Amino acid sequence: TQVLRKSLQRGVVLSTGSLLVFEAHKLISGFAEVHASFKVEDVIEQADYLYGSGETEKLYRLLVQHKNSDDAELLWRLARSSRDLAQLSGTSAEEKRQLTYDSLEYAKKALEKNESNFAAHKWYGICLSDVGDYEGIKTKIGNAVVIKEHFQRAIELNPKDATTIHLIGIWCYSFAEMPWYQRKIAATLFATPPTSTFQEALRYFHMAEEADPNFYSKNLLFLGKTYLKLNNKKMALLWLSKAKEYPAQTEEDKQVQKEALELLNSI
Repeated sequence: TQVLRKSLQRGVVLSTGSLLVFEAHKLISGFAEVHASFKVEDVIEQADYLYGSGETEKLYRLLVQHKNSDDAELLWRLARSSRDLAQLSGTSAEEKRQLTYDSLEYAKKALEKNESNFAAHKWYGICLSDVGDYEGIKTKIGNAVVIKEHFQRAIELNPKDATTIHLIGIWCYSFAEMPWYQRKIAATLFATPPTSTFQEALRYFHMAEEADPNFYSKNLLFLGKTYLKLNNKKMALLWLSKAKEYPAQTEEDKQVQKEALELLNSI
């Protein structure tokens, strides 16, 4: 067990031959289940540490070794890390596309393995939306209802997950500001096209903030943007200032700061 623990900590991958020997040994020793769960838990612990440290590339390299896993917890983390790698500015256009499609496959597999896993629903919705960026506006709008259903299911399974609540807010905001030509596309795809309002989006952004205050720079930004849409400049200034002052830890945070500053200067 000590040898296995150390090899996992170093990220050493056992060869197929030695893995088969090890599997046989586990069955003979009668500890198969204990060792198997230990291994998954160890990888997840390492993955969460790397995620918290912002080690996007190292995290992806760790998790992609487990892409054939049957564990939903590993698979949704792999979907997330694939997407995070795709979002990096240093990732080429071709790699971004491949990673985006891969992330959807991993999220789909996570759902197949455990339909009751809230994070699998969340990341399936996110990754399906991302793929829509490559497949055109008709596909993106066509997938919109399915995306929202997965976000809602994620909230049913975990009502305190602020990120998923924020994502429904983004969904509402997108449909509230949808231009007329996209509305025409939606009308051809649905008997009753999905609609929303800025008031509804605002409600979700506030709910997300209540669930986990100051959890995400983008939620602060969208609170400000939504108040601007509703012509409430006083509240827009408050939230945009918070977004601008949010400590930037990721590339996305830096983009949020930049957009918040531009909007503040325009008011």
